[in-house]
Amino acid sequence: MSDAVVPHRSEEGAQAPPGAGWFRRALDSDIFYSFRRSKMTMAAAIVTLLFFLLAIFAPLLSAQNPFDPAQLQLMNSRIPPLWTADGQSPFLLGTDEQGRDVFSAILYGLRVSLAVGVAGVVFAGALGIALGLIAGYFGGAIDSLIMRIADVQLTFPAILIALLVNGVAKSLLGNRLDETSTLGVLVIAIGLSFWVQYARTVRGSVMVEKNRDYVAAAQLIGLPAPTIMLRHVLPNTMGPILVIATINLALAIITEATLSFLGAGMPDTMPSLGTLIRIGNNYLFAGEWWIVAFPGIALAGLILSINLLGDWLRDALNPKLR
Repeated sequence: MSDAVVPHRSEEGAQAPPGAGWFRRALDSDIFYSFRRSKMTMAAAIVTLLFFLLAIFAPLLSAQNPFDPAQLQLMNSRIPPLWTADGQSPFLLGTDEQGRDVFSAILYGLRVSLAVGVAGVVFAGALGIALGLIAGYFGGAIDSLIMRIADVQLTFPAILIALLVNGVAKSLLGNRLDETSTLGVLVIAIGLSFWVQYARTVRGSVMVEKNRDYVAAAQLIGLPAPTIMLRHVLPNTMGPILVIATINLALAIITEATLSFLGAGMPDTMPSLGTLIRIGNNYLFAGEWWIVAFPGIALAGLILSINLLGDWLRDALNPKLR
């Protein structure tokens, strides 16, 4: 009978499901440890996740579709919140001047605000990262041209750039702008307002990374410049980009709310949180405080939670603070 030793297979290794390695490494990482230590950050993450879930499941949670005129009745206009003496069911937070349930309008307004904010950040990030990679990798006249354009744009406030782009689009398209087109114009306006931060950050990181040995090796074996930039250089610059994207998400939502409050954003038929605040502001001194108060609280809570996450991420990814 053979005495050959059969290699021992640990129970932990046998029971570990495929892909459990990266998950275990993520749980043991410094970033997750920093996240667990900060109760405020965990609370901000829960609140932010809650806002996104409310926006996603708005049709299931709302009493009506505030974007559908067939579901609105003027007889239900300006009803106070449910817990007041004149409150009526099912209007938990009351109604506005068109008979829209304020709670339902906030849920659908969250969808619009988050959609514009996320899409604006994605567009700004894609544009800024591409220009930053080109400027930092190639340098020379291309770098000077891109950076001078960025320097000129930095002399103007982001809201002014967004107003300019939005105004030009509306003057060119006029009455052809519907709700979906207006949302697209806002995304482009916000994206063109915030690309500079990505471009300057990526450019600085690329100018450092392109002198590394792995870039020289990739050039030596004949890899094309786009492959080197996207596959090898860009992953090493993602830390600052994630921080900027998180902070810019809050700024993008504020910018959209400001444009809508000024009447240059989403229309009343498809209101965002900024549009709801603008509508409610007209009735504040008439005593209908709930029309403006609850959308304002929702917007403030969303911005505060995202900013707290951005501050934590900036500190967690800073090696000098570890």
